[in-house]
Amino acid sequence: MQDLAASLVELDATVDRVIGGLRAAGAVRGADDDGLLESAAVVARIQRRLEGVQVEIVGEVDERITGREHAARITTRHGCRSLSELTQRTTLCSAQSASALVRVASATRRAVAPSSGERLPSEFPALLQALQDGAVGLEGMSAVLGPLTDLQHAVGGEAMRRAEAEVASAARGSAAPPLGASELRVLAQVLAAYLDPDGSEPRDALALRKRGVTLGAGRDGLVPIRGNLLPDVAAQLQRIFDSILNPKVDGSAITGPRFTGSRELDDSVPDDPRTRGQKQHDALAAALSVAERAGELPTIGGAAPTLVVSVRAEDYLAGTGGAAVDGVDEPVPLDVARQVACGGSIQRVVFGGDGRILALGVTDRVFSHRQRVAISLRDGGCIIPGCSVPAAWCEVHHVDEHSRGGPTHTDNGVLVCWFHHRTLDRDRWQIRMRQGVPEVRGPSWWDPRRRWHASTKSRVRQLDSLTG
Repeated sequence: MQDLAASLVELDATVDRVIGGLRAAGAVRGADDDGLLESAAVVARIQRRLEGVQVEIVGEVDERITGREHAARITTRHGCRSLSELTQRTTLCSAQSASALVRVASATRRAVAPSSGERLPSEFPALLQALQDGAVGLEGMSAVLGPLTDLQHAVGGEAMRRAEAEVASAARGSAAPPLGASELRVLAQVLAAYLDPDGSEPRDALALRKRGVTLGAGRDGLVPIRGNLLPDVAAQLQRIFDSILNPKVDGSAITGPRFTGSRELDDSVPDDPRTRGQKQHDALAAALSVAERAGELPTIGGAAPTLVVSVRAEDYLAGTGGAAVDGVDEPVPLDVARQVACGGSIQRVVFGGDGRILALGVTDRVFSHRQRVAISLRDGGCIIPGCSVPAAWCEVHHVDEHSRGGPTHTDNGVLVCWFHHRTLDRDRWQIRMRQGVPEVRGPSWWDPRRRWHASTKSRVRQLDSLTG
């Protein structure tokens, strides 16, 4: 039997020689327009054929994992928790690409009959053959498996196989020029709708199967989120948004410079430049913070699912550099570390020059439940004028930073919403305590004279100020 790895190593060496010769001869720059386009198509076909081999290899690994004891699995023996992680390590691809490889391999591999040891046909034989021939690649397979699988669940395998044969034929270009991955997805969706016009699967069962939320790969300081929510879950989330945002006036928020007279500013007038989408993002962030504080979520490693942000002490004190969030590869600004540190615990870890942990220390700076209740009664909600976020959704901010000696005391804690806590310094809002009462000074566009104003959303305190 020909050794698989040795043959592929030989292929890699051949490819290296061919490509090296082409580059040395300046073949790419010397090709005419038609030659460049034809070359691009050939390279893509070769890539698709190699992806077919890759899918076959991952499928074989998947088969060797299935049904085996945990200690005997190839993933366990190589220190990986899943086939996806093992695929990432061996191929150096992204988590998304590894998931796609595993998904396609699992769907197309030919299982072995337990009784006879005979290879059973693949559920997608036409597409598997097209993949092995290089007519369709990993991206195209990922695009069509979803609609075809939905069709199989809805009306059975016979209709699915008819649609699969049509998709494979279109990928090969049997009756027209071959279709790309996006066009194949559309074709699969159209065929699924044609073969199942009545949607025989109950709507609620279909919705349950299609529900899901996915976090994408971080880029440019953001992590994309996409998915489908069940109607009741969407309604609950919308109620949370409404309870936090609760706009006091209709229409767009006032932005830009706004000049006022000598009268005291009306704190009830909102001045919020955020879009509705940005507001709903911040409302979701506040809801997650409330869920974490509630203490009713399952623990992770014996502790509550608390956000962990790490930063070097010298960067934190100097206000330079960045921070890292456990669980996300995207770096975050120091504002995140400051916000989390303001209302959480700080664990100081001292490393030696060789990376050895030399010392551990924990500083608990969390306001107690009783302190939070008292501060909520005093402030009534986010103390930034114009913000309508109620007290239950707010975070407690140390006015004088704990790292600079500020105490965790009601005279040093004020309520601010997630958004204003994150952007307090950047938006030029300032907070000070005067005899235990918070005062706010806003940017010049809010008050050109930049005066300090006592701020509270507490109905009782507002009534006291009117009758006092």
